[in-house]
Amino acid sequence: MISLRTVEALSGGEWVATGAWIDVHDPADVRTPFARVPALGPEEVTRAYDHAERAFDDWKRTSPFERARILTGAARLIRERLAEIAADVTAENGKTLAEARGEAGKAADFLDYYAGLARQGYGTLLHDARPDTRTHTQREPIGVILVISPWNDPLITPARKLAPLLAAGNAAVFKPAGETPLSGLHFARALHDAGLPAGVLNVVTGRTALIEDALLDDPRIAGVTFTGSNAVGDRIRRRLADRNVRFQGELGGKNASVVLADADLPAAARAVVAASFGQAGQRCTATSRVIVERPVYEEFTRLLVAEVETLTVGPGTDPATTLCPLSSPRQRDSVLADLDRAVGQGAVVLTGGGADTEGERAHGCYVRPTVLADVSPDTAIWREEVFGPVLAVRVVDGFEQAVEAVNDSGFGLAAAVFTRDLAAAYRFADEAECGQIAVNTTTTGWDVHLPFGGFRDSGTAYKEQGEEVLRFSTRVKTVAVHFGA
Repeated sequence: MISLRTVEALSGGEWVATGAWIDVHDPADVRTPFARVPALGPEEVTRAYDHAERAFDDWKRTSPFERARILTGAARLIRERLAEIAADVTAENGKTLAEARGEAGKAADFLDYYAGLARQGYGTLLHDARPDTRTHTQREPIGVILVISPWNDPLITPARKLAPLLAAGNAAVFKPAGETPLSGLHFARALHDAGLPAGVLNVVTGRTALIEDALLDDPRIAGVTFTGSNAVGDRIRRRLADRNVRFQGELGGKNASVVLADADLPAAARAVVAASFGQAGQRCTATSRVIVERPVYEEFTRLLVAEVETLTVGPGTDPATTLCPLSSPRQRDSVLADLDRAVGQGAVVLTGGGADTEGERAHGCYVRPTVLADVSPDTAIWREEVFGPVLAVRVVDGFEQAVEAVNDSGFGLAAAVFTRDLAAAYRFADEAECGQIAVNTTTTGWDVHLPFGGFRDSGTAYKEQGEEVLRFSTRVKTVAVHFGA
C-alpha cells in the first residue's frame, strides 16, 4: 500500500494546514493518490496577503547583498535535494526523471542568476541640463505580487517568476497548480530554509473556484504574473482592467518549425522531435506545426516519422522512457478529443494516434506520439493549441509561403527555421512574428538570462527572464541631486 504524504503550505513563515485536503495523483497511475496538500480557503488567502504586506516593508529595505545571499543559499539547497525534488516532480507531473532533474537544476540556476543581478543594482546615470546637478534612475520594488503557475513546469515556472521579484525586493503570494503543488512547495521550502524572512513568500494551495475572488480582488496586489491558458489569462486581465495592477501573462503558443530545401534533414528531424515530444509536448514552446518546402517534403516526413517511432512510451520513473504520460486524465482526454476532431476534418495519421492503454499504461494518462499530414490552414489542429504529443505537417512552395504560414496564427511565441542559407536565416528572424526565434535548433530551451515571451495572443508586453523581467517587478524613480551653492 502507498502511504499518503501530507505536505503543508507556507504562510507567514509557518507551515500550515486546515481540515480540508487536495489529493495529488501520479499521472502514470491515477488510481491512488500519493500525497495531499491543504485546501486553503478565502480566509487563509487574505491572511497570506496580510503577511506579505507586513513583510514587504522590511524586505524592500533589506540589503540587496542579503537578498542575494538568501537566493544563493536556496539554490544550494535545491541542488543538495535534487534527487528528492526531481522524484516529486516526476510523481506529480509525469515527466521523466531526466527532465525533472533538468528542471530542478534550472530552478537553482534562476536563483543564482538573480542573486548575481541583485548585487549589481539597477539604474542609469543621466546627464542633466542644470548646472552642478547629477541625475540618475533607480529601480524599486512595486509591492506584493500574486504568482500563479501552471502544472506543466511546476518547479521552473515558479523559479522563473519568484527569483527576480524577490531579488528586487518584492513580496509574493504564490498559487501553484492544483495538480502539481509539491514542486512549488519544494521551491518555497528551500527559500524558507535559506533564511527568507517570514511572510516574504506565502504559498496558497487550494481549489481555484473557492479562492479565486480572494486571490484576485485583494486591494494590496501590485502585480499579477500568470502562466497558463489564454482563456484564464484573458479572464484575469479583464478582472484587473480597472485597477492599477500590472499583469504579466505567458499564455498559449502554436509554434512552427520551417524546414527549407537546403536544410540538414536528419538533424532537422531530430531537433523537431525533441521540441515536439519532450515532456509529451506539454511545453508552451513545443513545436506543434512543421512547414516543409515541397522538394524535401517526402524525405523529411519519412525521417520525421522514423524518429518519432523510436520514442519509448512509459512512466517517468523508467530510465528507458523517452515519452512520458500527460499530466492528468483531463489533459489526456482533451488531446484525444483534438485528435478525433482532426481526423474528422480530414487529417491523416502517419504514426501514432489515440491513447496508449497497453498493460500498466491502462491506468495512466498516455497518448501515442502522433504525426498528422494532409492538414489545411483551416484545420482546427493547425490553428489551436493542443498541448500534447501531436505534430502536424504541411507542405509549402518557397520561403515566402513558409513565413506566411508561420505568421498565419493568433499566437506568436516561438518559431524555428532549418537552413544552410545565412540570408534565409536572417530574413526569417526579421519576418517571423514571434518573440523567440531559433535557427537550426529547437523552439524550446531558452536559458535563464535570455528574455522570454511571445507576441500577440501568446503573452503580454512584459517579458520574463533576463533583465527584461525587471520592467514588470520594479518601478523607475528619477533622482536629481544639485550639489552647487
